[in-house]
Amino acid sequence: MLHHIVMWKLKDHAEGADRATNVRKAQALLQGCAALVPGVVRFEVGTAQPGLECTYDLVLNTSFTDHTALAAYQHHPEHVAIKPFMKAVVQERQCMDYLGE
Repeated sequence: MLHHIVMWKLKDHAEGADRATNVRKAQALLQGCAALVPGVVRFEVGTAQPGLECTYDLVLNTSFTDHTALAAYQHHPEHVAIKPFMKAVVQERQCMDYLGE
């Protein structure tokens, strides 16, 4: 199984909205991608919670059956369509892909 984890820290203000508004919008856009392709085993979108230590605002924690499924997700037109918004509101991004059970 291929695990794909992405974390984003959003800008204080972007696209005419504050960070909290953009976090909610980004979360909704990502959740809309959960069932785009076959081979998705896990698809979880989480946001930083008040009172808990965190350095990023949003996380995507996914697992795919294999690299082909991840590639299909990454190149799916609906996933590609959210990238301009994400690039506009994101200050920092971290990603890690790894093989595991």
